[in-house]
Amino acid sequence: MSRTDSLVALEREIGVLLRRVRRVIAARAAMVHPDLQPAAYLMLAYLVEMGPQRSSDIAERFEIDKGAVSRQVQHVVDLALVERTPDPADRRASILAVTADGRRRFEEVTQQRRRILDERLGDWDDAELAVFADQMVRYNASLEPGQPGASAQPDGGVRG
Repeated sequence: MSRTDSLVALEREIGVLLRRVRRVIAARAAMVHPDLQPAAYLMLAYLVEMGPQRSSDIAERFEIDKGAVSRQVQHVVDLALVERTPDPADRRASILAVTADGRRRFEEVTQQRRRILDERLGDWDDAELAVFADQMVRYNASLEPGQPGASAQPDGGVRG
């Protein structure tokens, strides 16, 4: 297969992956809470991974409008998955943190998700899985802004 053919195949498969990820995120959001919106699920996942954050930090990380973040924050606060407390460094701002119930729900979904992934990849041996994970890390790092040849588009020009 030529390099061009490989790049075309990669773009196609990344597109398939992106469509699948959108469906999976919606399903995971519903598993955490039946009313949880997919975008809010991603924010919840970020807070679980990174710990308490300011809304402005989330807006910057996700490269989305502060108003959109504010709506999603209110959504997860209303669902009691996240709590908002005043920022001690700036009383005009708030710190967002996952509630105990939000963390419990998220972790249950995470454990179930990993069991399912392990079942689906059951015919992959440990070495194949490790190589694939390493290649995904390398791929994602290669598309980070500032890398030589990286596109201004966050997806490296791949369209789903």
